[in-house]
Amino acid sequence: MSKAANTASASPKQVHLALETLGADLRIARLRRGESLRSWAVRVGVSVPTLQRMEAGDPSVGVSVYVMALWLVGKIQHVANLADPASDEQALAIELAKLPKGRS
Repeated sequence: MSKAANTASASPKQVHLALETLGADLRIARLRRGESLRSWAVRVGVSVPTLQRMEAGDPSVGVSVYVMALWLVGKIQHVANLADPASDEQALAIELAKLPKGRS
């Protein structure tokens, strides 16, 4: 089994669902723009089979393919902020828990 296949099979269900939803949404965006698989694949810079795998939410498709498709549909601004430290509530909670207790 390939490394990509191992990673895909070990991924939590939420990861699979998120990629499937993203891929399906990107497919709808392509279709709404009247783009064929071939023309969209050229614009994304991949082969038609790779584009089909992306639209199916295949986790072995490189993140740059998803990001390029997001750029084509005008959603690139959202990518840069996905892991913004300022909105990482879990990390903030961990840091707050480490602060000394009882000091004024």
